[in-house]
Amino acid sequence: MKTPGALRTIGEVSAELGVAQHILRYWESRFPQLKPLTRAGNRRYYRPEDLVLLKRIDQALNRDGYTVKGVQQLLAGGSKVAEPGAMAIPANDITGALIAVRDQLRAALAA
Repeated sequence: MKTPGALRTIGEVSAELGVAQHILRYWESRFPQLKPLTRAGNRRYYRPEDLVLLKRIDQALNRDGYTVKGVQQLLAGGSKVAEPGAMAIPANDITGALIAVRDQLRAALAA
């Protein structure tokens, strides 16, 4: 077990977040704020602040439903991505929208 301030390899970060290594490399190409240290052989080493940013990106993309472009805008604008467990769109709004679509489909099928 590493100390909280220790550098982490891409494999360690991948395992901690449950995100494939190629996805982490893709995120590096899309989010200029994410710049892990690189050493000999182009090996990546993630600092604690990189890990915090990766968790924010993962939360927004994989749990809150943001697109890559949406997260880019959030990060560029300094907006804070929702904390883990929070939804980007309130559940009541989603439920209401789904009920409206269901009712429209019922009406269309009944006609």
